[in-house]
Amino acid sequence: MTLETLSEQRCFGGVQGIYRHQSTATGTPMRFAVFVPPGEGPFPVLWFLAGLTCTEENFVTKAGAQRAAAEHGLILIAPDTSPRGDDVPDDDGYDFGKGAGFYVDATEAPWSANYQMRSYIESELPTLIAASFAADMGRQGITGHSMGGHGALTVALRNPERFGSVSAFAPIVSPLYCPWGDKALTGYLGADRTAWRAYDACALIEKGAHVPEILVDQGDADQFLTEQLKPQLLADACHVAGIDLTLRMQPGYDHSYYFIASFIADHIAWHAARLA
Repeated sequence: MTLETLSEQRCFGGVQGIYRHQSTATGTPMRFAVFVPPGEGPFPVLWFLAGLTCTEENFVTKAGAQRAAAEHGLILIAPDTSPRGDDVPDDDGYDFGKGAGFYVDATEAPWSANYQMRSYIESELPTLIAASFAADMGRQGITGHSMGGHGALTVALRNPERFGSVSAFAPIVSPLYCPWGDKALTGYLGADRTAWRAYDACALIEKGAHVPEILVDQGDADQFLTEQLKPQLLADACHVAGIDLTLRMQPGYDHSYYFIASFIADHIAWHAARLA
C-alpha cells in the first residue's frame, strides 16, 4: 500500500500532514490528514470523522486541535468523508454522494462500487496508519461531528474492543428517524430499514452494543437540533442500556466549526485521560 505525501508542515512541535493512497475498499485514491505530536512515540490515536460536505482538511484547518493534541501526545487522524473522482457517482444534494458517505458500506447500485466507507474506516485505513506512523493502535479513541458523530458512535459501538474512548459533536444519533438518514440510508442500503440498524447508534445500543461511556457536546442553538440530531434519543437509549452518557447542551452554540473549536480541547483531554 503506497503512501503519497501531499504536504507536511511543522505545527506545535509536531507535524501536520496530508496524505493520499489508492484504496482497495473504495477503488479510488483517498486522502487523509494526520497530526503527529512531538516526541518519539508510539502515540495513542484519536480519530476525527467529519460531517456533510467536508474533506480531510476541514477539521485540521478549522478546529485548532493540534495544540491540545501536542500537549497530550495524541496522533490525530482525519479521513475524507467519501470517495472522490470523476467516475464516482454523485448526487445534486449536499447530503448524499460525494462528501456524504455516512460511513456505511453501500449495497445499492451504483453506490456500492465505491461507497465502502465502513470498510475503509474500520479496516483499510487503520492498517495503513499502523504501518506508516508512530501509532499505538492498542490505544485508540474516536470522535466526530454531525454525520461524523454518527460515524464515530456507530464505529465504536460495533468495535468496542478497539476503542478506549468515544465522543461526538452534534451527532446524528439515529439516522432511522431523521431526514438526512432517511435519504442517505435508502440510497446506499435500499428500502429495507432492518439493514439500516447497523448504522444507527440508538438501534445498536438497543440490540446490545455497549461502550462504558460517551461524551457528547451539542449546541442548543444548532439549526439542525430538532429535526435531524435528536440527542434525547441517544440519552434514552443509553439510560436503558446503562451506558454513562455525558450530554452537554451548550447554550448559544450552533452547528459550525466555531462550536467544535470551542470544545475540542475538552474532548482531547477527555480522550487522553482514557487512553493513558
